[in-house]
Amino acid sequence: MEQIDILRHTVDALERLEVPYLIVGSFASIAYGESRFTQDIDVVAGLKAKDVPQFVASFPAPDFYLSESAIRNAIRDSFQFNVIHPSSGNKIDFILPGTGLWPSLQMTRGRKIRLLPDHDVMVAAPEDVIIGKLWYYADGAGDRHLRDIAGILRVTGEGVDREEVERWAQELGYLDIWRVILQKVNAPDPPPSHRTASP
Repeated sequence: MEQIDILRHTVDALERLEVPYLIVGSFASIAYGESRFTQDIDVVAGLKAKDVPQFVASFPAPDFYLSESAIRNAIRDSFQFNVIHPSSGNKIDFILPGTGLWPSLQMTRGRKIRLLPDHDVMVAAPEDVIIGKLWYYADGAGDRHLRDIAGILRVTGEGVDREEVERWAQELGYLDIWRVILQKVNAPDPPPSHRTASP
């Protein structure tokens, strides 16, 4: 099963169960920015305890591996769990919405984007993708998240409400990281070097 098929399977399952969801993480940054390889599909999903039996049935073994107890714990603790597709090594990280103001706001401003060839998929707004990646970077997840943010700013450009990102970056404690990224993105390209031919 190709990664795009796993994404389709995931979206179909969540929509069939009427679970609110948003694609976030690297898949979302690819939608607004620059393409790169990723083996993970990150999804914020508003799963409830009543959804668990049908959700588990939607990802049957041996095609998928998951833990029902991990799902129930994630719902209880507003945490996350994953579903693995063993034959491809791809992984779906399901993130339960947190209880703060920003997680609630994020769920209200997703956008339908044609991530699948024949289907619009709910994707987090670019501002929220950036805020999420600031969180991942601050949590020690690596420079690739900064590169993803820079790619969104270069490709989506004025489609990103930078004031909104700055407001939440300040609120969540990521303002210094955000301003460093802005400096790099806004810096003019260096002039081309002119090398004179040797006599």
